[in-house]
Order: sequence, then C-alpha cells, then structure tokens
Amino acid sequence: MKTVQSIYDFLAAPKAALYVYTPMCGTCQVAGRMLDIVEAMNIDLPLERIDLNYHEDIAREFAIESVPCLLLMSEGKLKKKIYAFQSVPYIYEEIMSHFQIG
Repeated sequence: MKTVQSIYDFLAAPKAALYVYTPMCGTCQVAGRMLDIVEAMNIDLPLERIDLNYHEDIAREFAIESVPCLLLMSEGKLKKKIYAFQSVPYIYEEIMSHFQIG
C-alpha cells in the first residue's frame, strides 16, 4: 500500500495521473483495463493507481464523488477529473490534450 506522503510526492510532478478505484467495482476493472492499453501506448505520463478504500484523505482532498476516477494533475494542482471512461481513444485524447503530449 502506498503512503499518503508518497502519493502527494507523486502528484507534485510536472504531470501525473492518479487512477482511483475500489476492487469490488466492476466498472473500475473495465476502466483499469482501458488504462492498461493507454499505458501500453508509451505516453509520457506517470500513472499511479490507488484503492480508495485505503485513502479516504485523497477522496476528501480532491472531492472524489465516485469511482472509477482519473485525476490529471500538474505540479500538485488538479487539472481534470474523469469519471466516465467512455473508450480508450477518449481517455487517450483527454490525456494528450490536457498535457499537450505528442
């Protein structure tokens, strides 16, 4: 399990994505597979995953309303929250446009 401090250190990077899920959430499992595919595209974006059951502080800090949730961060500041994992191309385009990658 990741410590709260290690998560905040990760989020302080110039660009970072934090995938928040719970293990019993079926939609989270599908969204996680979509993120696996996006990661396999070798985008230049650090991505971490956390189980929200162990990180209520993160839920409060970023006002996470439901899971799955993808937080797009820049230097510790929240840029966007994605709740609807519509498709792999959608997630890819959201990441690319918010971080101007590629």
